[in-house]
Amino acid sequence: MGNQQRSAVSSIQAIKDIRDGIIGEAYKGEAYYSNNRGSIGIGKVVDVPSHLDWDMWQGPAPRKAYRDNIHPYNWHWFKHWGTGEIHNNGTHEIDVCRWALGVGMPTSVTSFGGKYTFQDDFEFPDNQEVTYTFEGNKLITWTGHSRGLIQPKQPGRGITIYGSKGVITLSRDSYELYDLGGKLIKQQLEASKSGTTDLQGGGDLTTMHINNFFNGIRKGEVLNAPIHDGAISTLYCHLGNLAQEAGETLHIDAKTGKIKNNKKIKNSITLAREYDKNWVVKV
Repeated sequence: MGNQQRSAVSSIQAIKDIRDGIIGEAYKGEAYYSNNRGSIGIGKVVDVPSHLDWDMWQGPAPRKAYRDNIHPYNWHWFKHWGTGEIHNNGTHEIDVCRWALGVGMPTSVTSFGGKYTFQDDFEFPDNQEVTYTFEGNKLITWTGHSRGLIQPKQPGRGITIYGSKGVITLSRDSYELYDLGGKLIKQQLEASKSGTTDLQGGGDLTTMHINNFFNGIRKGEVLNAPIHDGAISTLYCHLGNLAQEAGETLHIDAKTGKIKNNKKIKNSITLAREYDKNWVVKV
């Protein structure tokens, strides 16, 4: 799974320290992403660029006409292909919170937010707050600011883990440990900085993560982000979007990850996408 922060030396050390009790009982993870994305406008149907295989690009999605505000990046904001900011960037930070707290499936998911800025084709909340609760009195929050930077000023993305004896902040570039009074106790930096809010996200973290994947194939090295962990973190993001669309708290079976007794989800919100007829797997 491409959650490259699981390959960060500083994050790996932070998780080890948390497991060793450096902040006592870790009970809360705060994940956030902050950017100031411009309007994507109202798309117009145009000819497909000569360099783009539009049929293959759409993959299993039912076919739609090409518009001038979809490719190469804005597809994230269309429900037909994308999953919004929570699943575009929140995937990474929410995953690290899960890792730090050692939690599996949530017991409830609540989402607040909406689209507050441009009148354009952007189909997801441009500002969103999601709360996940867990057995054992733990919680994770996700704050997504797609349009309008978080104030007071913060880095573009990050994680804060709260414990009974201290607090840890994590980014793709560093790990800081604070006591409960806010005093910096420990800091560990990555050897070099990685992309955070650009559209590529490159840097040493990505290189180390890909090396770990290849070493898993070549040498049997333990994967930093096994797919079963990625599947759980991915489901969190889908549940955040579903809670937003339902407009109410979703109650989850912590053993299976399935939504309990919600007629809105069952009747009006699709849990699995519709496939193009030529991509349906027949067994």
